[in-house]
Parts: sequence; structure tokens; C-alpha cells
Amino acid sequence: MQRLYDFLRRHPTGVDSFWAVLFFGVSMLNVVGIEGSKTWRLAMVPAVLALSTAVALRRKWTQGMFWVTLGAGIYQLVLGAEAGVYDFAMLVILFTVAASEVPRWVSRTALGWGLAAAPLYALRFGVDKGTSDADTVLFTIFMIVPFVLAWVMGDSLRTRRAYYAQLIERNQRLEKEREAQAKVAVAAERARIARELHDVVAHNVSVMVVQADGAAYVMDVAPEQAKEALQTISGTGRQALAEMRRLLGVLRTGEPQESEDYVPQPDVEQIEVLVEQVRAAGLAVDFEVEGAPRRLPSGVELTAYRIVQEALTNTRKHGGPDAKASVRLVYFDDGLGLLVEDDGRGAAHELYEDGGADGAGHGLIGMRERIGMVGGTLDAGPRPGGGFRISALLPLKKR
Repeated sequence: MQRLYDFLRRHPTGVDSFWAVLFFGVSMLNVVGIEGSKTWRLAMVPAVLALSTAVALRRKWTQGMFWVTLGAGIYQLVLGAEAGVYDFAMLVILFTVAASEVPRWVSRTALGWGLAAAPLYALRFGVDKGTSDADTVLFTIFMIVPFVLAWVMGDSLRTRRAYYAQLIERNQRLEKEREAQAKVAVAAERARIARELHDVVAHNVSVMVVQADGAAYVMDVAPEQAKEALQTISGTGRQALAEMRRLLGVLRTGEPQESEDYVPQPDVEQIEVLVEQVRAAGLAVDFEVEGAPRRLPSGVELTAYRIVQEALTNTRKHGGPDAKASVRLVYFDDGLGLLVEDDGRGAAHELYEDGGADGAGHGLIGMRERIGMVGGTLDAGPRPGGGFRISALLPLKKR
């Protein structure tokens, strides 16, 4: 049954043609049954044929079939043909014009001719039959009603179709917006994971390289120091692998996995552990905390940890062999302040100009992106007297 219904919807002209053939047959029987001469009946054939053709092609050439129907109606008035079954086609065409996507002036013109049809018919035949004025008025009103109903029903259908089309278009637009938002979210997540991997690899590999160089240098003269350096390398490598497993687990499943091989995201409390690791790698670091420590939003804590980690990594890379660094955490009522300074020779100017726009300063770019995600501010650059300074303010609530 559904296949038949779909077939009929795909071939509207064929369906209309079928009904037009039946309509032509019934209309001709009506013409034969009306009293009149043979010549009059033959003269009615073109009108019935025109109305049947309009019914058959009403959805294919709506506007053209309206004019054909109008011509057939005028032809009947001139011929003096009384209303019959064949005039039902006028209601069908009026409904079709009102329901179709034709210009509005065509629809209003069809309504106007529909309203005029009954009065014209009354003037043409009422006077000849000698009916009273009251009968003529009542007949006219009675005949106007079907034309008005046909147009109102068609226009209502047209409005519903337009509303339904708007709903479909809106749903499609919303679907495209959801897809675009999903792509943006995926890109943002990839960028976040890329920053995490950069921080993990850059920091831990830097520590491992420094320890490996130190172990190689003192291997023969101080085996115990070399052993400690190798232990530091081992511990740093395990920590880096654990963090990388956590990130890769998120990539594979979309959610962090609970396992002994995975570690939680770093927070502010682990900054002191980070400082100790850096000290063990040979960089002198002063660490100071001001204010009352308290739990902060996870995003703020992770951002603070990564900024300190990146800043100390940059100090080891660019500060020189005798550089010293200081890390200062300040707890405010509405946020967390970070200040990381060193007295080394500092990075080249291109690395921090415009956030490392030349592609070499990815660490500073990552800092700015992290700060932006939590609504904070970052100031990075050389400090007076030499060295490098990174100052950040992380608010408790995103601005």
C-alpha cells in the first residue's frame, strides 16, 4: 500500500489525468441530460473539454490552467449554459491556484473571479427567468460560499506547506550548526591534547637530557652521582609515559581510563614536586607561596601547573648554565597569581614576540591559549637587569 501511495505522489499529473477522464465522462452525461438542442450540446463540448484539461494539468501548469478555466467560464456565460457538474472544475482550479506557489496576484485574481462568478451568473440567468430580487440575492450568496471555501482551504494548505518547509530548512540549518560545533569542539580538544603532549614531552625529555649529560660527565669520577642521575631519568621517563598514556587513553575512548598506569591531571599542589624535580636536574629554583592555599577549579590548577612547567623548561633551554629561577604563587580572594623569573640570558626576542608567531615559540603560544581558556591574563618577556619573566593571573571564574 505504501508503494502505491509513493507512486501516486511521484506522478501527480497521471493521477489528475485519471480523474479528468472520469470528470469528462460524467460532465458529458450531464450535458446530454440537460434540455437543449443538438447544436447547443455540441457547443458545450469545447467547454467541457477545456475544463477537463485544466483538471488534468492543474498541478503541472497551474497558472495557465487558471486562464483556461476562466475562458471556459466566460464562454459558458456567452453561450447561455446553466451551471452543471462540469463547473465543479472551477472550484478545483481555484483551490489549486490558492494552494500552489504561483504569484500572489494570480491567487488574488482567482479569488476575485470566484467571487464574481455567482453575481455574473445571477445577472445572466436570474433576470431572464423573472426571479425576485430576494431570490437572486440568496442564490448569489449561496453560490459564493463554495468559491470562498475553496480558496480559503487552498491558501491554508499553502501556508502549512510554507511553514513545514521552514521547519525543514531550520532543522537542516541546526544540523549543520551542530556539525560545525562538533568539529570546533574536536579541533579544540585536539589543540588541548597537543598542548598537553608538548608540555609533557618538552619538560620531561629536557630533564632526561640534562640528567643523561650529567651522568655521562661524572660516570667515571662520581659513580654515585651518575647512579642518582640515572634514577632521576628512570623516574622522569615513567612519569612522562604515565601522562602520555592518560592522554592517549582520552584519544582512544573519549574519557580518562582508571588504571594504575594512568595518573591524574597535575594540580597546584604538585608544583612543589615539579620544582624539586627541576632542582634535581641541576637548576636552582626558589619556591614561595603567599596567601592561604585552597582548592581551585581543575582547569585553573592544570593551567597553573603547565605554565610553571613550561617556564622552568624554557629556563633550562635558554637561561644558560648558571641560571637561577624563582617561582612565586599568590592566592588572592578572586584568583591565583603566578610569577616565574630567571636571571639567565633569556630567549631570543623572536621567541616571545607576538606569542612566538614565527612558529618557534610554541610553548608561549600554548601558555596564552591556556590562559585564554580560563579567562586570565599573561605577560611574558625579558625583565629589567637580564633574564626572563612570566607573570600570569588566573581568575576563579571565567570572565
